[in-house]
Amino acid sequence: MSSLTYDLTLAGLSVGSAAALTGIGLIVTYRATGVLNFAHGAIAMVCAYVLRQCVVEWGWPPWLAATVTLVLLAPAIGVALERFVFRPLAVLGSDPAQTLVASIGVFVLLVGGAALLWGQGARDDAPELVSDDPWGQLTVVLVLAAGVGMVIRWTRFGRELRAVVDDRGLAVLGGIDADRVAAAGWAFGSFTAGLTGVLLAPYVRLDPYGLPLLVMEVVAVAVAARMRSLPVAVLVALAIGVAQSQLTRLHPSGWAEPLLQAVGANLFVVALLVTALALPRIGTRDALPRTATARVPTPPGAWIVAIVLFLLPLGFAGSDLHTSVQVPALGVVLLSLVVVTGRGGQISLGQAAYAGLGALFTALLAAGRFPGLPRLPELAALALAVILVAPLGLLTGWPAISRQGLALALATFAVGVGVSRFVFAQPYATSGLSLDRPAGFDGDHAYYVLELALLTVALLATRALRRGRTGRALAAMRDHEAGASATGVRVPSLKLLAFVAGAALAALGGGMLAMGVRAFDPSAYDPVRSLLWFAAVVVLGADSTLGALLAAALLVGLDAGARGGVAAALIGVLAVLVGRFPGGPYEALRTAAGRLRLRRRAELTEVGARVRARLRPTEPSEATEPTTAQARTRPATAQAQTRPAAADGGPHPPGPPAPDHESVTGGAGGKTNPAEGRPALTAHHLHARYNGFTALDGVDLTVHPAQVTAIIGPNGAGKSTLFHCLAGTLRPTTGHIHFADRDITHLPAHARTRLGIARTFQQLSVFPTLTVADNVRVGAEQGHIPDPAAVERTLRLLNLDGLRNAPAAALPTGTLRRVELARALAGTPRVLLLDEPAAGLDNAEVTAMARILKALAADGTALLVVEHDLDLVADLADVVHVMAAGRIIASGPPDHVLDTLGAREPAP
Repeated sequence: MSSLTYDLTLAGLSVGSAAALTGIGLIVTYRATGVLNFAHGAIAMVCAYVLRQCVVEWGWPPWLAATVTLVLLAPAIGVALERFVFRPLAVLGSDPAQTLVASIGVFVLLVGGAALLWGQGARDDAPELVSDDPWGQLTVVLVLAAGVGMVIRWTRFGRELRAVVDDRGLAVLGGIDADRVAAAGWAFGSFTAGLTGVLLAPYVRLDPYGLPLLVMEVVAVAVAARMRSLPVAVLVALAIGVAQSQLTRLHPSGWAEPLLQAVGANLFVVALLVTALALPRIGTRDALPRTATARVPTPPGAWIVAIVLFLLPLGFAGSDLHTSVQVPALGVVLLSLVVVTGRGGQISLGQAAYAGLGALFTALLAAGRFPGLPRLPELAALALAVILVAPLGLLTGWPAISRQGLALALATFAVGVGVSRFVFAQPYATSGLSLDRPAGFDGDHAYYVLELALLTVALLATRALRRGRTGRALAAMRDHEAGASATGVRVPSLKLLAFVAGAALAALGGGMLAMGVRAFDPSAYDPVRSLLWFAAVVVLGADSTLGALLAAALLVGLDAGARGGVAAALIGVLAVLVGRFPGGPYEALRTAAGRLRLRRRAELTEVGARVRARLRPTEPSEATEPTTAQARTRPATAQAQTRPAAADGGPHPPGPPAPDHESVTGGAGGKTNPAEGRPALTAHHLHARYNGFTALDGVDLTVHPAQVTAIIGPNGAGKSTLFHCLAGTLRPTTGHIHFADRDITHLPAHARTRLGIARTFQQLSVFPTLTVADNVRVGAEQGHIPDPAAVERTLRLLNLDGLRNAPAAALPTGTLRRVELARALAGTPRVLLLDEPAAGLDNAEVTAMARILKALAADGTALLVVEHDLDLVADLADVVHVMAAGRIIASGPPDHVLDTLGAREPAP
């Protein structure tokens, strides 16, 4: 081995060892808590700064400073994060969306705090604890990996750790101290982060932004190890480190030289892109559901105040106005996150890349340096840049089709880092670029007026994506993706629309930012900005355009009027507390004010209110402003009103017991009903396998019009798998499914819904941020029902017209079951698939639901019901199929089948 090869290998092992430490820490934290610690790099940076402070500024011996930093401070940071940030989230239900935002919030908080304490300039005097000989670092890595592996695999603590990760609640019931396990995981993860920071600091730029991002780039080694295998993480880290070092030997000539140099210097970024995009199942258990609360209303007069505040800078002069011109531009960028995350429910940690591309393309087009295009005026360059960047939104939109949760977060972050490293950081694309403002708008006042006009256009575009049919479809996808698809929403296309629209808005804002400062500054669009912007939008109301404008004003104003880092620190604090008020600070203030009002005034109970109403006529003011107690009990009262008692004292369903076809479905709605006597839905020889387990083993099933077909059987019999195959959410391994004469085996769920196959869910799939009427309207719109009265008829049929404007999040389970059924019926289905429709209902609600379903069957609808309630099956079904071990073992009329089952399996 030549001397150069040997030296480069040693250098690569040194870099790989630091990356392996990061991978070990991330994996241990993830396995102990289920959290991907986005703050890992920030903790490394803080520890590196503290070590430097102790040694360089205070003159401590290096061994003492290292002991305090690594043995005391780093684990203490981890324990504090677990105790005060992530444990409350776990106790409250561990909403993965809030956990991700909290993790990013810790990152932003530590970065902002470091900028406040030590300034934003780079330091090159970090103390060196160990020599640059990699063998000592490699030994530390291997010992740590082996020790952790043995602890996890062969000790009681390791078994407890695995149990907590699999099911924290069940582990606690089994006597495991989950808090202790999580705290230990966080302490060790923070220790490895601190060790990584102090080892890297002497060889890289020590600043609040560079080191955290460098550490987060090597998250690829943990992703490649599937967040589980420590040996794989170590091997991948060492291999990438050595390969990156060896690539520096290559010096090709021509066009490939800058590209190869960029790859050689950023091989960990390449690995992050490959692993994030090639391993879509990473973190699939961490899907990010939206918190089931109604949208927080905008405070009265808030828009008037916002307009006044945005007009005030027109009276400024000098540096004040120079700072103010950044606010509308950043507001446009943050509106892109409102579209993607707030409205579309998708995680995007790479929006700064699109903003930077918009700025770069605008500068290149205006300078005449864009390949194949002449020099353009600045406004034309900005418009064309938006058009060019918008399709690039597919870089993150396409992975979003098959990813969610942690996998999507990593994919979007990887794209942002890749664009930053391979485009913005390359001199061949950015050197010598300058950018003027448009002709006629050169002055700060004139340019600010132009920005306000463009901001108004962006607000109108955002509003258009929040209103009407598209807005309801986006909200449905955000609230319940599977439910939206089952309603007929084309979820993949809608995701692409959200990302493309978000990329266009980000590009517009980025170009405005660049023209405001008259230059393209790559550091203004680094990946750390993406994390900061994402956290700011989420904590101030992801679905609020006003919140995005407030976030822009805070980020620009605080950092301009105070020492750098104040805005990041404030946003970090709010993000860390996101579990306390997921709807934003305004919702928290409203909730607190409501609790104060409740404590200050005595209230009548519901019975007392009725008695008072009989004894004393209600005054006009009381009629228009109900008491808090009445408002609080309204959903339950409304639910009771939907079940009026029959003459014999029993409950009866809302609407007529046997409505005609026009009243139930609102007419044919353009769909063709299967011919009389033909099966509506058939399945032939369905097989389905999961990881070697056979869930369906040659199932044949026929569902006829005007009949209720029920499927029963024990847990694990294959009922749910069969149901999902019929609904289109799961594709069978072999076999065919036909709707009338059409083979629909390979059709997705939304396409089947548009043909006339609707479904409900065992777990409610209503859209909580939409009203009852809008929930039903989504079903009608996606079913292409031309009759505008179909929604009204469906609401009346299920006696929901009195609740049309009520947010679905505020309604009880019984009412929500009717809302879900109404949404399915609004699309005029010919086949209705019901997954345990009686789940969560009391006896009266079950009876009412059964009468509605019988009326639908009598009207010609084919119903398939998967149900555990045998009494309901006996009362409702015309045909019953019994499943066991993936097969149908008995079929026939309910009396015969259920009697046979009773004879075979007598009750104890």
